[in-house]
Amino acid sequence: MEVGRRIGNRRLASDAEGARTGTGAIEGAVFALLGLLIAFTFSGAASRFDTRRNLVVEEVNAIGTAYLRLGLLPTDAQPALRDLFRRYVDSRMEVYRKLPNVEAAKAELVLSTQLQEEIWTQAMAAGRMEGAPPPATMLLLPALNQMIDITTTRAMATQLHPPIVIFAMLYGLALVSALLAGYGMAGGKSRNWLHMIGFAAIMALVVYVIIDIEYPRLGLIRVDTYDQALVDLRASMK
Repeated sequence: MEVGRRIGNRRLASDAEGARTGTGAIEGAVFALLGLLIAFTFSGAASRFDTRRNLVVEEVNAIGTAYLRLGLLPTDAQPALRDLFRRYVDSRMEVYRKLPNVEAAKAELVLSTQLQEEIWTQAMAAGRMEGAPPPATMLLLPALNQMIDITTTRAMATQLHPPIVIFAMLYGLALVSALLAGYGMAGGKSRNWLHMIGFAAIMALVVYVIIDIEYPRLGLIRVDTYDQALVDLRASMK
């Protein structure tokens, strides 16, 4: 804005009548494009934020359903599987507790995957045990499959973000808009600090909120409160 104001003052000094000719149409187009891009990125970020919250609930439901269906298996096979489930839920909670340490979260995710394999293997073996009712495997395995699939869905949702070029365009348009706003304020004897600081603060706040919603495990706006559903599920696994 300061650069735009100085350019505007020089233009007014050299060509007072032509300095502002046609600038209104350009400013209107740039600000309209900026507003459209802000609306687009904010709407997309909010949509992905809601999706991530819903996936937490879906995973809790999938794990809870699979855990309840362990009761269909022979009694001797249940204690080991229930213990694996408790360890698995603990591991899933640790994956997200360790963020924003991405490497630690990935290492914990590997452990979760290993526990998934153990649960699947033992469930298959339990379904073939003598005395296991035929519907047990038919009901348990689809629930386990859904429980495993939702982890991949959540992992991909965590990495789903707009292309970097979208953020670059947002930053660039914000700066160009500030330049044009400063140019439009040229001609005054003193700087209008209220408008200059207000414009800069609002633009910075809007861009920050968009990025904060886009990365809900790293900033002030978080989905951590929804992880309480996993905590409650773990507490119910007696």
